[in-house]
This record gives sequence, C-alpha cells and structure tokens, in this order.
Amino acid sequence: MSTIQDLPEQERPRERLARLGSSALSDAELLAIFLRVGVKGSSAIEVGRKLIHKYGSLSELGGLSVAELSEEHGLGPAKAAQLIAAFELGTRCAKEKMVRTPMTSAEAIYQAMAPRLANERKEHVFIILLDTKLRATRTIELSKGNADMALCEPRDVLHHVLINQATAFIVVHNHPSGDPSPSRQDLILTKKIQEACAVMRLRFVDHLIIGRRGDDHGQPYYSFTGAGVL
Repeated sequence: MSTIQDLPEQERPRERLARLGSSALSDAELLAIFLRVGVKGSSAIEVGRKLIHKYGSLSELGGLSVAELSEEHGLGPAKAAQLIAAFELGTRCAKEKMVRTPMTSAEAIYQAMAPRLANERKEHVFIILLDTKLRATRTIELSKGNADMALCEPRDVLHHVLINQATAFIVVHNHPSGDPSPSRQDLILTKKIQEACAVMRLRFVDHLIIGRRGDDHGQPYYSFTGAGVL
C-alpha cells in the first residue's frame, strides 16, 4: 500500500503547503492534510481524491451532513464533524472578508463569492446588498436552478433592494460549465434590471458571472460593468 510517507519529502502535502502556500495544493492534498492517515489500500491523498470524484466538488462535499459523511470509508463520526466544522469556518471567513472589503471592483466581488460558487454544479443567483461605502450588508440567494439555468426576474432583485433600503446592490451568479461568458438570457436580465433601476434611481453596481480558474476560458469571471454593459 502506498502512503504519504512513501512520497519524497518535498512532495508530501504538509511540506508542500509550508513551502508553497495552501493555494498550491490540490483539493485532494488539502483533504489529505485534514485526514492525516488513509485506509487499508489507499493513502490519505487517494481517499481525498475519491471523495471529490464521488461528489464532484468540495462545495458538494461540504453540503453533506455528519451522518452522510460518517458513512464514507476513512471518515467516521469524529472526522465527519471536524470536516463540516472546517467547511463552515471557511464560509464564515469569506463572509467576514466580504463585510470588511468594499465591493469596488469585479476582482473583489469574485474573491468574496468564488469560495461559495466556483465549484457548484447547479446555477445559483445571489444579490449582494451594499451600504454607502459599497460594503456588503446582506447576501441573499434569489434562486437555485439546474446545470444550465436559475430562474430570476428583475422584480425578485428589486424587491429585496427596496425592503432592505439598500443604497446599492450587485447581482452574482455562477456558470457550472466553468465558462463565465454571458448567455443571451444573462444579457436580457441585466438590461431589464438596469432599466428598472434607472426609473427607480437605484444603483446597480455590477452583475458578475463566476466561472472557474484553470479552465481554458481566460479570466474566471465576467463583469458586466467591466465589459461596459453597465
């Protein structure tokens, strides 16, 4: 059986993390550090790789319950609870960062929302409500669809802006394909929201589509403001 200890020291996950930083590690390697040891016939890296392959992404894995994770070979109730706690800490860190960081650029919006959306297998639409300094005051999920489309109408967006008396807002959604290029429906929705905002004198800061880094699509997001559409 191959174990992490069988790898050259410079290729072991913990040593690579210390030398290169956490972003240099694959999802399976990060899980291996958490798991520490594998199971009979599989190293910790292989266990992590199998979990990601089975569920499709870290986001889907993080959405499981303790009971569901406990059934996975190599986990059990204690590690399952620890893993869910780790996912929740990551989510809370991202939320805190969003509150502190003004949403003044497409990159700032991407960094705040990508941890939640970049690996989703279904399309989600969110609205980020902002204060006068363009800091997030609330993030609301408007809809969750399938692999191709999540239904959303301008009234759904403006309803939350108005009842929360938000100064400004951002619309964010993901493309599960990884390609952030806007569809015809994305363009139509953005234009409709923009027209409604002009009448109601609301500030529509941006509509950001989140894809994935590493795909052959260039930048991992598309900003309607950056493209000059807004």
